[in-house]
Amino acid sequence: MKSVIDHIVVVAPDLAVGAAFVSKVLGVELQQGGAHPRMATHNLLLRLGESSYLEVIAPDPSVARPPHPRWFALDHLAPDSPPLLAAWVVRTDDIRSASLACGPITGNIESMSRGHLSWRITVPQDGSLPLGGAAPALIEWQGPAHPAGTLRDVGCALTLLEIFHPEPLRVQALLKAVNLEAPISFRQLSAAAKPVLVAHVQTPRGHCKLSSPWHSRAWDGGSCRDS
Repeated sequence: MKSVIDHIVVVAPDLAVGAAFVSKVLGVELQQGGAHPRMATHNLLLRLGESSYLEVIAPDPSVARPPHPRWFALDHLAPDSPPLLAAWVVRTDDIRSASLACGPITGNIESMSRGHLSWRITVPQDGSLPLGGAAPALIEWQGPAHPAGTLRDVGCALTLLEIFHPEPLRVQALLKAVNLEAPISFRQLSAAAKPVLVAHVQTPRGHCKLSSPWHSRAWDGGSCRDS
């Protein structure tokens, strides 16, 4: 069993606000995604490689709130919450074995769909982020179709994912259990600090970092430097 990064997830209370945030940081426009009927959410996407992408996801205001918690802790966002890189998703070809290897941290295996796409993904029962977002969700696509294959290549690539967590060894052990092959680095936080993800993305404007607005006092969620 091996696994790789499938996609990174920016959450926002409003899809347009989330898309504007990513476009401002990375300097590229996102592309059309679709709706997730079971979770009452919708998304926009950005290709990061042949089989990886960035997803901006938000509650879908055109449908009723579901009777169960939405994924990626979306129900906890206030209307004025800033967009943030909150989660990441690891692809495996054996989600059942990967889930067993992780224990209860990643949640239950759920079947999902969007248009012609279908997949199985782990979601905690309360909709929370595993280890505050430091641990990934697990995904197994059903069939050959993958979202990245339908997206335009605009010259972006994920080069590194930094994980800041009070217990980085705990996160490392989980990733080792699913045999993850990915550019990951870990940073130690104080016991009271919130976990943070920082995605390093190569873009047409240079090397950019996408993260959370509380990563530092001066941090606005992203920055870039010329190549």
